[in-house]
This record gives sequence, C-alpha cells and structure tokens, in this order.
Amino acid sequence: MDIEILELLAAPFVASVILAAIHAYLGIHVVERGVIFVDLALAQVAVLGTTIGFLLGGELQEGGAYWWSLTFTFISAAIFTLTRTRKHGIPQEALIGVVYAVSASLAIAVLSRAPEGGDHIKSMLVGSILVVSWDEIFTLAVLYSIVGVFHWVFRAPMLRISLDPEGAKAAGMAIKWWDFLFYVSFGIVVSYAVATAGVLLVFTYLIVPSVFAIMFSDRIGVRLLLGWGMGIVVSGAGVMLSFQYDWPTGETIICTYGLVLILGAFVYLATNRPPPHTEGDRYFERRRRRGRHGV
Repeated sequence: MDIEILELLAAPFVASVILAAIHAYLGIHVVERGVIFVDLALAQVAVLGTTIGFLLGGELQEGGAYWWSLTFTFISAAIFTLTRTRKHGIPQEALIGVVYAVSASLAIAVLSRAPEGGDHIKSMLVGSILVVSWDEIFTLAVLYSIVGVFHWVFRAPMLRISLDPEGAKAAGMAIKWWDFLFYVSFGIVVSYAVATAGVLLVFTYLIVPSVFAIMFSDRIGVRLLLGWGMGIVVSGAGVMLSFQYDWPTGETIICTYGLVLILGAFVYLATNRPPPHTEGDRYFERRRRRGRHGV
C-alpha cells in the first residue's frame, strides 16, 4: 500500500484506538449499572449544547462550542445522579430516553436552520473521524489520559458502586457523590468524543466492546483486554474497509463492530458457556478470598 495512503489512514485509526481505550472501560460501568443509553443521551446533550451556542451567534466548529456542550453535559450528569437511586417508580432508562429524544429533536431543529444544515446533522450522528487532525488526536489523548488516571486512582469505589450497589449502600458509601463524579468524567469524555466521532459511533465504542467482553468473562481485567483488543482490530478493519470500498468511515466502523459482535455471539452460544455474573459477585468474592480490600 502507498505510503501516502497509510499516512492518510493513520490519524483516524489512532483516534479510533484512543476512543476505544477509554470507552471500553467506561462501558463496563454503564452495562453493569443498567443505564445502557446514558452515553447516547449524554452525547446528544453535548450536541445540543453546541447547537445552542450556534443559536446564540457562535460557530459550530469553534473552540467555545466545547464549553457549551460540556456545560449541558454537566447539568445532565447532575440530573442522572439525582434520579439513579431515588425511589419514584419510574425506571431511569425512561428518563434517559426522554432526555435523548428531546435533545436530538432540539438539535436537529436548530441545525436545520443553519447553512448546510443537512451536513451538520449527518456530522452530528456519525462525525468526521476520517479528517481528524493530529492536533485533535493529541488533545484527545491528553484529555482521556487525565480521565483514565482519575478512574485508576478511584477505581475501588467506582467499581464497587457499579458492580455491587447494594453492598456499597450497606457499607455507607457516598453513592450520589461518586455517581456524580462518574457522570462528570463520563461527560468530559463524551463531550469531546462526539465532536470527532459523532453520537452513534461514540455509543458503539462504549457498548459493543463491553457487551462482547462480558459474554466471555466476568473478570474486569479480562474484559478490558477483550474490549481493547476488539477496539484495535475492528477500528483498523473499519478504516481499511471504508477506504478500500469508498464507504463512509463512521458508518463502516459501526457496521464492522456489529458484525464482529454477531460473530462473537455465535461463538458464545456454541461454547455453551453459563451466563456470566454481571452483579460483581464473583469479582468481590475473589478479592475477599485473597484477603484484599477494595479493588
């Protein structure tokens, strides 16, 4: 393959790998918490923040747009935190769905009035990862490294609340406080990712590797390795296929993820594996047997 072509594809591939690295971990939390569509909702809220900035006279691609999206995402993080453990008879997924639907409708309504509104709406959904710059990749890597270090330092309470919420509550942990920190860090990741990859691709990076990994292991470390491995292989395959057949990059990566997940499901069913424990029972039992506290 020509060197110039490899240089062209290198940037979107590296960006995809960085996105997969942080989202594979956050996806474990999201799937275990049972708030599958929170990423989709937060991503759409981030887009809404950007479009509100546009409505007030800004530019969709200017640096200030990120702060608008981040502000809206933080507000949503506070709402999701307050409603996660509150007993009101309404599933939180219902609230998340409402937030997504309203945010998407408002964003599309605003963007439809913009010049080249159709292109902006398409970019909102699937992003423009093929034309990502190395400066954007550097910023992405630095920002996600900071979030990654935060989650590494506080992995014990974060994982405890996601994997064993009843045990965390019984232990007197400040669940709402840790929930808010989780959603804020999650919002920082999503707000920046959606500008590069779009709502649907960000959602795919979060959920598909996590679901794939959960099918084959109940151990956090193994799940991360499986999720990261899938992210690297599928991102590379998706970028190459999009170039080889002149398909849109974002959509190609999403479909490749879906195909690999289906193949993984067939393998899972063929091996007749018992259903994995998603509540974290085995995880914390191993820790107790080793005489270790926390994660």
